Amino acid sequence: MRQILIVEDEADICEILKFNLENEGYEVSVAYSAEEAIMLNLPCFHLLLVDVMMDKMSGFEFAQIVRKNSHTKHIPIIFLTAKSAEQDVLTGFKAGADDYIYKPFSIRIVLARIQAVLQRHDFEDKLDDLHFESLHLYPRQKKAMVGAHEADLTKKEFEMLLLFMRHSGKVFSREEILHHVWSDQVCVTDRTIDVHINRLRKKIEPYGDNIVTRSGYGYCFEG
Repeated sequence: MRQILIVEDEADICEILKFNLENEGYEVSVAYSAEEAIMLNLPCFHLLLVDVMMDKMSGFEFAQIVRKNSHTKHIPIIFLTAKSAEQDVLTGFKAGADDYIYKPFSIRIVLARIQAVLQRHDFEDKLDDLHFESLHLYPRQKKAMVGAHEADLTKKEFEMLLLFMRHSGKVFSREEILHHVWSDQVCVTDRTIDVHINRLRKKIEPYGDNIVTRSGYGYCFEG
């Protein structure tokens, strides 16, 4: 049974989410603060549903802690938030978000988003390891190695590299990258994707130049 942790300081929202998720067959736990969540056995959860605006530690700060821990960095995170400005969205993805759900939300949308993220995560777990010279990608461990050095990739950066290396030589448009790496409903601009690409290139040096820009078309991995 899939285990989901709700990290949310509003008891009414927790109750609604827990009731509906359990009706869908999930095992659900609740933490009413990020501080409380950190004290739990986080590696046992298959997905974290995290409010952004909480007292003391924010959802963004909590996500950064999760992503820095080798035992939890692979766990999908969906943010619940009333903040929809572009910069807030960018901050969330930089912190390691897999998706955003804006308040007020529809329970049906929440359930659909959770299912989509878990399915994508399951697919990645089944992928074979990928290698190009001394660049190694391990989908099951969610780890990228350049020689003996582990590249410090965010989840989105990792997913983009996985997409490119798995389809080496194929050009992906920004729209295709958005479809594969981000949820279709998330508002992500071309600039967001370009920023992620530039960061990814720097983190996998000397292989950054293998991610090639095809002007007017998109990006591909050549090797």
